[in-house]
Amino acid sequence: MPSYTVTVATGSQWFAGTDDYIYLSLVGSAGCSEKHLLDKPFYNDFERGAVDSYDVTVDEELGEIQLVRIEKRKYWLHDDWYLKYLTLKTPFGDYIEFPCYRWITGEGEIVLRDGRARLARDDQIHILKQHRRKELETRQKQYRWMEWNPGFPLSIDAKCHKDLPRDIQFDSEKGVDFVLNYSKAMENLFINRFMHMFQSSWSDFADFEKIFVKISNTISERVMKRWQEDDMFGYQFLNGCNPVLIRRCTQLPEKLPVTTEMVECSLERELSLEQEVQQGNIFIVDFELLDGIDANKTDPCTLQFLAAPICLLYKNLANKIVPIAIQLNQIPGEENPIFLPSDAKYDWLLAKIWVRSSDFHVHQTITHLLCTHLVSEVFGIALYRQLPAVHPIFKLLVAHVRFTIAINTKAREQLICEYGLFDKAIKARGMDSKEDIPYYFYRDDGLLVWEAIKTFTAEVVGIYYESDQVVEEDHELQDFVKDVYVYGMRGRKASGFPKSLKSREKLSEYLTVVIFTASAQHAAVNFGQYDWCSWIPNAPPTMRAPPPTAKGVVTIEQIVDTLPDRGRSCWHLGAVWALSQFQENELFLGMYPEEHFIEKPVKEAMARFRKNLEVIVSMIAERNKNKKLPYYYLSPDRIPNSVAI
Repeated sequence: MPSYTVTVATGSQWFAGTDDYIYLSLVGSAGCSEKHLLDKPFYNDFERGAVDSYDVTVDEELGEIQLVRIEKRKYWLHDDWYLKYLTLKTPFGDYIEFPCYRWITGEGEIVLRDGRARLARDDQIHILKQHRRKELETRQKQYRWMEWNPGFPLSIDAKCHKDLPRDIQFDSEKGVDFVLNYSKAMENLFINRFMHMFQSSWSDFADFEKIFVKISNTISERVMKRWQEDDMFGYQFLNGCNPVLIRRCTQLPEKLPVTTEMVECSLERELSLEQEVQQGNIFIVDFELLDGIDANKTDPCTLQFLAAPICLLYKNLANKIVPIAIQLNQIPGEENPIFLPSDAKYDWLLAKIWVRSSDFHVHQTITHLLCTHLVSEVFGIALYRQLPAVHPIFKLLVAHVRFTIAINTKAREQLICEYGLFDKAIKARGMDSKEDIPYYFYRDDGLLVWEAIKTFTAEVVGIYYESDQVVEEDHELQDFVKDVYVYGMRGRKASGFPKSLKSREKLSEYLTVVIFTASAQHAAVNFGQYDWCSWIPNAPPTMRAPPPTAKGVVTIEQIVDTLPDRGRSCWHLGAVWALSQFQENELFLGMYPEEHFIEKPVKEAMARFRKNLEVIVSMIAERNKNKKLPYYYLSPDRIPNSVAI
């Protein structure tokens, strides 16, 4: 009788093993096998991290194996089981790989296909078409869209982490408990004693050092020492946590009535302000988005305030970007003066602090939450709803949505953009010239990573789509893109996301956006938060007094009373510390330990991708040598594969 050798790999994460009964059935082109219990006498099967082999004898020839059915039945108490993969050695000596990388819960079952990636058009056999359809029908019941907040992209229909499908939950809920992580952070930072001191102001700037952890030669320490300097203020718009707002000013806005006479002491080329604009030396950051928004009312004992400033910046002869004019609200008037570097020291300093606070709010809500977390969640939900596990695009993207839906659900439970073609977005803001703006490392490194990802996705697309027509006729792919647009982006043309894809080039570009957003863009705006935001006066999360309406009246005492109190400062410090840490067992860009692809051409493309990324790592390391302010957030060895923190 024909005999098969079945090798089963259990996951190595916590609680991946099982004591339940595991049964296997084989479905072939010539027939189906009986259900076989996988069990070895006097042996503890399916332990965490184990790879177990079993001989399965069948009554008759099964033909070409098309599906493998795995069933789990209760032994004593239900325990979930994480199946990594299964390999089958046929009676003819052939090996067939069946990737899984999924949890089997309760008295559940999983039906697996072999690991070859297949488009819908490649499946001509009825049982395979049926399997494909049933998988999506099941997933669409599990992964449902829900409105979290009006105006935001739709999110997963789950009130808390435990409501999520098991396959996208964290391996350990404890590891992503925000409150617990913040508490740990505050213990590590030795700031517990200040945690509950709300409404208690610091006495002066030096007093903030009581909660500031000095780590020699770090960016955070340099920020603490130099945060009041204009060039440090300007540098952060290029290479800080929020390097996406600054743009070249091509025309002075009417709502900012600044004149040459006001700023002439800052201009170094003996040109008028208008001439400096024409020569491309003036830049602007406009926080118009914050205009009319009510401040946070989470603390009934503390009034909190927002501003919507406009900041004009200048590229001086040293090629440094420095601020030359700040208006703290959108409508000009006597009670909304334009603050200048020539003003009194504390007038100018407080104006810059207001800009930094506004930048913090836009960074957290738009740049970080909306444009990386929520957009990546949209990709993840649509992926599970519309692409079966056998689809090559599912295999390509699944690593880049790992834990994203889980971290966002956790955030919605405990806390709380445009379709970003990176190169085009940089150009649209007038920030593309390396000669004009030589120290914009976010741009330089981001373009390198973008091109590496795009080269990789183009190779994968070329393997499975031999023509534009195949892209256009892949209805599963088109359903995925449509799901992102219609549900995730609420059908808004302004989102910039397409309703469909009609060419291989556009598909490659789309996939590059998905991967870059989930990996590089999130890394650029997330992991520098402790570096740039731990010195509270440089990134105040809240302001306790309204913006000044006149010049010459600001004092150091007024500034300190405007900045966050002791308790809120501690919570802020704990938050930025926790958010800046990598996960345990972090997977970085180019790492694909889950082998969803088994084909040699794709594995070779992955190897080339990793080599390209290694070159970028070396280039960035060489550039950063001896730099007092190194920029490393977009070094591929520091870019996690997905949004998971």
